Amino acid sequence: MEHHIYLYILTAAAVSCLIRVLPLTLIRGKIKNPFLRSFLYYVPYVTLAVMTFPAIISAPQVPAAGIVALLVGIAAAWKGLNMIGIAVLCCGVVFLFETVAAFF
Repeated sequence: MEHHIYLYILTAAAVSCLIRVLPLTLIRGKIKNPFLRSFLYYVPYVTLAVMTFPAIISAPQVPAAGIVALLVGIAAAWKGLNMIGIAVLCCGVVFLFETVAAFF
């Protein structure tokens, strides 16, 4: 079973390369469809959210701390706080929430 590791690595590399290269070779001109353009505009944001959201809930010792920090972060972003400020604020919320929760 161990001798198949190189086959697995090669397959993963080929699939990863195809996913990245295929759109570049198939779509040569500018995309004119407004629906497709608006869809592609939001893909990076959705991808980031899908990768980040599970960590927000599972990383803290108390999952409720992550939820509270998420809500505080959304409110801070809504008010115009920059990304570094939001990150520091959310980390502080998780720290305070877990410190208070440790006493109960």
